[in-house]
Amino acid sequence: MSAPATESLLTTPLNALHIELGARMVPFAGYSMPVQYPAGLMAEHHHTRKAAGLFDVSHMGQLRLVGPDAAAAFETLMPVDVIDLPVGKQRYGLLLTDEGTIIDDLMFFNMGNNELSVAGPPQDAKAPSGGSDPRATGERGGQTIFVIVNGACKVGDIAHIQAKIGSRCQVIPLPDYALLALQGPEAVTALSRLAPGVEKLVFMTGGNFTVDTGTQKIEVFLTRSGYTGEDGFEISVHNDYAEALARALLAQPEVKPIGLGARNSLRLEAGLCLYGNDIDTTTNPVEASLNWAMQKVRRAGGAREGGFPGATKILAALADSTGASGTKGTRKRVGLIALERIPVRDHTELQDGAGNKIGEVTSGLLGPTIDKPVAMGYVDSAWAAVGSKVVAIVRGKPVPMEVSAMPFVPTRYYRG
Repeated sequence: MSAPATESLLTTPLNALHIELGARMVPFAGYSMPVQYPAGLMAEHHHTRKAAGLFDVSHMGQLRLVGPDAAAAFETLMPVDVIDLPVGKQRYGLLLTDEGTIIDDLMFFNMGNNELSVAGPPQDAKAPSGGSDPRATGERGGQTIFVIVNGACKVGDIAHIQAKIGSRCQVIPLPDYALLALQGPEAVTALSRLAPGVEKLVFMTGGNFTVDTGTQKIEVFLTRSGYTGEDGFEISVHNDYAEALARALLAQPEVKPIGLGARNSLRLEAGLCLYGNDIDTTTNPVEASLNWAMQKVRRAGGAREGGFPGATKILAALADSTGASGTKGTRKRVGLIALERIPVRDHTELQDGAGNKIGEVTSGLLGPTIDKPVAMGYVDSAWAAVGSKVVAIVRGKPVPMEVSAMPFVPTRYYRG
């Protein structure tokens, strides 16, 4: 007889802290994770939008690609510009199958020659726009690429990367590192008390810093980024120091713990994809409306055109100049707002006015900030234009929806 699923779940270094704080724990990506704390999802969502929320995202995969050929090698796996990413900068990437569909989405950062656990910059130094050495900012061709992948995909992703480019660079998983996300408009106020200099970073930059909790100094690597649409930081820290770091952050008056429930509602309002819901190995970047993630240098006519898995299909799709109308039979990921106050959940069928199926919702809920039912999903390209009226079938009842621009809530990333 097999053991209950809960017995086989992994835990993060913050597991005991979550339980101490009264979190409701649920299985997620093979881990026992906090879905919400006693305040509840709505309160946690609103607190993150107005102050600062601390998320445990240690289930996600962290790895380093090391060697003089690391950037060029990694670029062969994705339709994005890796080689030209300056030291100290971060970028969104997409691992692709040979058919051009999405294995996973990820974030990668050019660390230059830095090591993950190197101490941060002197407090009297001018903070860099990225990287711990101001002189390194803007340089190209660094030796270390730091990568964060989704938790449910990390074992497969690391194996895939190792198999494809392991002969060209070292692929070094970092299972001994936790990941915390501090998100919200007051995140910078809270964190800068403990790590002076972080306030000078801008969106999608980062570096090595020392967090001074008052009783100990903790070396971290962090970026000014996140998954809520708000300003904030993602902080990589050795497992041994994760709880001390979390407690120091939660001791700040602006910060409260936030669970996966609010993380989901925040990212949906921000129009951000969840792998496994909105993108997967049945979707390609073009139909997923991720054209922005593919830089010109990798497109037709670019200096390094193609050379990634599925390039022929993806470049052909990008070349389709018909825009939202699309080629017959193609589909697009779109934002949707219900015109009645009825939440429209994942996997809900979408129809045209005549009752013909034209798509499906991939993520949906009542947006706490916008106070309307919001969703994203795929529709036939003919229905993808903003303002198009479609119908969702919720428990047999038609609910009118309108295709909307995303994000549903304006993003507040700090760009300087």
